[in-house]
Amino acid sequence: MFIRIASTVGTAALVMGALLGIASPANAETNPNCSQVTQIGSTAYIKSGGTTVASVKQFKGCNKNWAYTYVWEGFRNSHSGTWWACSGISTSSGLEDYKCGGNHQKEVWSSGANTLTKCTKGYGQLEWSGGEGAAATDQRC
Repeated sequence: MFIRIASTVGTAALVMGALLGIASPANAETNPNCSQVTQIGSTAYIKSGGTTVASVKQFKGCNKNWAYTYVWEGFRNSHSGTWWACSGISTSSGLEDYKCGGNHQKEVWSSGANTLTKCTKGYGQLEWSGGEGAAATDQRC
């Protein structure tokens, strides 16, 4: 009986680990322009149908706000055609610091917006042949 329970627990752990691996975007989030960034607000998700295809986050650091878009591996593996990801900071005045990566670039950091004194949202967009999606984080003041 002990062997059966241990086997069941082991199998459950493997299944849960695999499921977590599927759900996790698994990215490093290393800002190339500011080494000390902190995420502010919640993560937003770009979806295609019911499938999550990218994550959008907002960070602060180096006296700026930063938007970050990460394209999930499942989307990257299933879309060999052209696709572009973009990131920007959304304020009441509109979209600032909007930057797009090159074709098939899996992560895009905005250039850094001087908006720490404003209420902001991180904004991300993903466009591909046949579709597009966008998402914004919650507002942070």
